[in-house]
Amino acid sequence: MVVNRLIATLPRALQRRFLGQCDSIDLLFGTTLCGAGQPFRFAYFPLAGFISVVLTLGQHPPLELGLIGNEGMLGATLALGVDGAPTSAVVQGTGAALRIPAGLLRRELRDSPALQRILGRYLYISVTQLSRSAACMQFHEVAPRLARWLLMTHDRAHVDRFHLTHDLLADMLGVRRSGVTIAAGALKDRNLISYTRGEITVLNRKGLEAASCECYRATIIDYDRLIS
Repeated sequence: MVVNRLIATLPRALQRRFLGQCDSIDLLFGTTLCGAGQPFRFAYFPLAGFISVVLTLGQHPPLELGLIGNEGMLGATLALGVDGAPTSAVVQGTGAALRIPAGLLRRELRDSPALQRILGRYLYISVTQLSRSAACMQFHEVAPRLARWLLMTHDRAHVDRFHLTHDLLADMLGVRRSGVTIAAGALKDRNLISYTRGEITVLNRKGLEAASCECYRATIIDYDRLIS
């Protein structure tokens, strides 16, 4: 059974109370859950599927900054008393989530040091990931970065096959579509993935981990150290 890992770390009594205030919703591909600068109406805790956090500057295409699956949540900055969303968030993987009104989450945060602690740690991990992503884009080659994003997607999709077009991958990596085509071709030639018409299948998970840059493993270590 897939659960949200943040909620699963809460003490049992708090977990039951928190879940009683959440609604179960479907995450539908392409749905915008919040826009940059808009106030959060809800916080989302994915169970399956995943949410893409994106930022748009001027006339440039959106750049994906991160993915949120059942390891995390959308709306963590509410723990800082900040109501506005720093980035836009779009559903990129169909699934399900738990949703809680922002006001109820703020109330739970006031009353629960355990919830404050786990969301504070998750915010630290999120900041670290953003910092690492910025360095990764500057210093690492496209193919290892692509392997990293595919692993991140694989972790959150909970299936070996998922839909990612080359245009979307280009937005993820901040490169031209031709760069994605070359990098994906290299991973395909090594029999790590297969792809056709936007459908990508992970064929060799361990091989993809070996092909990824060090940033993927570092993120896993951070999360396991602070959350699990």
